[in-house]
Amino acid sequence: MIKYILLSLFLGGIAGYLNNMWGAQAVNTFISDYLFNFSLIALLFVMGLNFGLDKESTEKFKKAGFRILVVPFAVASGSVIGGLTSALILGINPVASMAVCAGYGWYTLAGPLNGQLFGVEWGALGFTVNFLRELLTIATVSLSVKIDKYAPIAMGGATAMDTTLPVIVRYSGSDTIITAFLSGFILSLMAPFTITLIATLA
Repeated sequence: MIKYILLSLFLGGIAGYLNNMWGAQAVNTFISDYLFNFSLIALLFVMGLNFGLDKESTEKFKKAGFRILVVPFAVASGSVIGGLTSALILGINPVASMAVCAGYGWYTLAGPLNGQLFGVEWGALGFTVNFLRELLTIATVSLSVKIDKYAPIAMGGATAMDTTLPVIVRYSGSDTIITAFLSGFILSLMAPFTITLIATLA
């Protein structure tokens, strides 16, 4: 999956470069105003549809109750505060930095959305930071679990519901599967809204 994402990003970059050389401004307007928004809406629709169709997932949510919301909201708060702290240390745009970290590991969303809101450089940073978050979760899970069994869930962010779920369950135990899945799902729902909301502070 990762290789296809990187290939798509590479081909998209080439297409954009060629369009700037020989294309029309109308193409850029169409992509930024219509194609991106449609793609984002379609992505969120498919994610919601998959959750609705998966009876097992809805049952997990019912069993967990509202107490399960503590984990994703703690992760969301920590991510945004981390982005603000990093911005103050590095002397960069604090609003954009918080928005980048509000991707919660969902790099295919954080990259394009931050790029549209803050510019190409922040889009690239949004993709890279959130992509590395997923990789580091997998690479350091055996260490982070020693801090707390829920630490890998926090590191995984939105990816705890899919790509990092197997390694989280392997090291944190099968009793964390519901927490991990629902935390990842809730963070995935929150990400586009949180990024957009933070952008209004600029």
